[in-house]
Amino acid sequence: MHPTPLLRRVPGDDASQYSAGDLSFIMVAGAMVFFMVPGLAFLYSGLSRRKNALSLIWAVLASNAVVIFQWFFWGYTLAFSPSATNGYIGNLRNFGLMKVFGEPSPGSPLIPSILYSFFQMEFGCVTAGILMGGIAERGRVLPAMVFIFFWMTLVYCPLACWAWGVNGWALKWGVLDFAGGGPVEIGSGVAGLAYSWVLGRRQEKELLNFRPHNVSLVALGTAMLWFGWLGFNGGSAFGANLRAVFAIWNSMLAAAFGGMVWCLLDYRYERRWTMVGFCSGTIAGLVAATPSSGYVHPWSSVVVGILSGGLCNLATKVKHLVHIDDALDLFAEHAIGGIVGLILNAFFGDTTIIALDGVSTTVDGGFMNHNWASLYKQICYVLATCAYTFVVTALIAKGVDMVPGLHLRAGPASEALGMDEVEHGEFATDYIELRRDFTAAPFITFDHDTKFNSHSPMAAGDRHGHTDLSVNDTTRSEDTRQTDHPPINEKNNANDQV
Repeated sequence: MHPTPLLRRVPGDDASQYSAGDLSFIMVAGAMVFFMVPGLAFLYSGLSRRKNALSLIWAVLASNAVVIFQWFFWGYTLAFSPSATNGYIGNLRNFGLMKVFGEPSPGSPLIPSILYSFFQMEFGCVTAGILMGGIAERGRVLPAMVFIFFWMTLVYCPLACWAWGVNGWALKWGVLDFAGGGPVEIGSGVAGLAYSWVLGRRQEKELLNFRPHNVSLVALGTAMLWFGWLGFNGGSAFGANLRAVFAIWNSMLAAAFGGMVWCLLDYRYERRWTMVGFCSGTIAGLVAATPSSGYVHPWSSVVVGILSGGLCNLATKVKHLVHIDDALDLFAEHAIGGIVGLILNAFFGDTTIIALDGVSTTVDGGFMNHNWASLYKQICYVLATCAYTFVVTALIAKGVDMVPGLHLRAGPASEALGMDEVEHGEFATDYIELRRDFTAAPFITFDHDTKFNSHSPMAAGDRHGHTDLSVNDTTRSEDTRQTDHPPINEKNNANDQV
């Protein structure tokens, strides 16, 4: 009987140097961050018209798959390779996750690199999912997937390297960005504005009387995001420690106050307590907590929530001023919220909170620690991140759009039909089959004798009291309509059709 051979050990893979509690906490936190991806999908789906509801779910989930491949392929090494010294972007030392084992991670000695790479990958997945809101209602999904691969490579990875890389210029300069005010929030929000600018505005008729088609999905998506955000921010302490607890508490407070302030501002103008308003404010508070939650005291997060809820609400007017059709308000929610959190770090960042993870004992806070220079550092970081993101995103989008077969935007006819039908042939709510079988013809009602009447509009099935096809539909011939919709002679048949 031969003895079992000893396994060859890889240098730095000694698991005993890590706490099992820290490892377990970050694995669970990473799973919670993943849960934000379907949360985003439901949020975007609910905010769109029903004819585009599935397209946004598909785009968010598919971008998640693209990012997983990109991160494994070269995303992680471009963002976090410890041997890169240029301060801007990493090298290919860890290409394909090579040499990523059990050594202490670049972000914290509390967890190994292989776990850190997984956790940071989920951040990239969420960022890409947020950015997919830029294609709302007129963007084609295949070019968007090509775009997101290059965007992750040329925009997100450099931004992550700046803020969190061992030799990133922002980190070494003393910029305070806890969980991604720059890479995640400004990155997705400003990029969403740039992508929407390249795509162009929706047709004017698509902008008239626009309302979310399913507010229940908006609320569900927001709740899923709120849950996942606790792992997003809490896990950024990289261990089951007191700093993580404060990050979670700060996230809860900022979200609650952001939601209340946004809702109050909407009530002032509309005299309605809107669900979409409360959800929007909640997300704005969570966005602002992303860069700040691991640096500030809980009382400071009340200020963070109030300011983010108010300023993000006002920022929804920016898209009208610059004439960019940012359909889902990515800039107002994510870019402005991220900027609010980053700037407030300069005022409220405190080493008392920062040092609670047991390893960040040399990081300076803000004004709370008489670090007056932190304000201009935070402002410069915000300006650099915004400018780089907008310019490079627009160039990537323009470049992809110029490739034959990869034009980013669908045509006017496709936009009118909806991305679900044109791009997928499936529907979040399968109303389209009823329209084909019944309401694709001119408006149809029945008189008391169940005779055909094609002149009065239907009231059922649409929030505006009529179908979304015009009475004067010139796209189909009269002969085709008669063939597709034979006369109804029997009362039972009429009831079946209704």
